[in-house]
Amino acid sequence: MTLILLEALGAGLIFVAIVWWTMFSGRNNGELPASDDRQDELPPQK
Repeated sequence: MTLILLEALGAGLIFVAIVWWTMFSGRNNGELPASDDRQDELPPQK
C-alpha cells in the first residue's frame, strides 16, 4: 500500500513539474502585451 502511495505521489509531482515547466518556460518577459489595434479582428464594414 505504501508503495502505491509513493508511486502516486511521484506521478503527481512529475505532473506538477511538467505543468509548471510548460507555463513558465516561455517568453522571458511573460506574455506579449495586448494590442490596442482591434481592427484586424473585426469583420469588414460596408
